[in-house]
Amino acid sequence: MMNNSFGGLFGVLILVGDIWAVINIFQSTVSNEKKLIWIVAVVLLPLLGLALWFFLGPRAGKSG
Repeated sequence: MMNNSFGGLFGVLILVGDIWAVINIFQSTVSNEKKLIWIVAVVLLPLLGLALWFFLGPRAGKSG
């Protein structure tokens, strides 16, 4: 029973993280093509895309 609660909470945390990542990607100063690639990665690969974006992705006010 606790397993299901933990899994659901983990899923919600990933969803919140993905939404946060997409918002930050939109606010970044990189080209629209790079924004689209990052958004697709985060949406299609929620956990991996979020981790990659966190370490390698564009930030608000940062180019590249």
